[in-house]
Amino acid sequence: MLAPSLSFLHSCASSSSPSLFAISTQNSKPSSSLPFVIEAKTNTRRDDRTARHTRIRKKVEGTPERPRLSVFRSNKHLCVQVIDDTKMHTLASASTLQKTLAEEFNYSSGPTIEVAKKVGEIIAKSCLEKGITKVAFDRGGYPYHGRVQALADAAREHGLEF
Repeated sequence: MLAPSLSFLHSCASSSSPSLFAISTQNSKPSSSLPFVIEAKTNTRRDDRTARHTRIRKKVEGTPERPRLSVFRSNKHLCVQVIDDTKMHTLASASTLQKTLAEEFNYSSGPTIEVAKKVGEIIAKSCLEKGITKVAFDRGGYPYHGRVQALADAAREHGLEF
């Protein structure tokens, strides 16, 4: 198949008559030519968060001496993991999906700041039991505000160093 010719742009720009922009190929059938359409790409909030997380992950890496504290926040749950990226191994985790935390806080509309503080306390105690005192904080592309900030502050208060 032959490459499309872009010479139509010059002819349309110079002519004063209104016409549809069409991509034409040499020896093509009239039914195969499509109108020239320009579409803008719109990002969803999830796409934007994923892009921010990718930028953060270029800079933040978990090592055995200083593992990465990774946060995932959804509308219904809050999950935290302490990860050694060199071995690709999760060293500790805490989540609102754990039965003890779900029974303690009977929330129905999603985790609140109080729940985030409790998750931060649990992850800090779990890390200190395993001898982990320093971590690199990975906010996961979420703004450092609200639940993410409450979790980080609670983890700091209970002995973790960021």
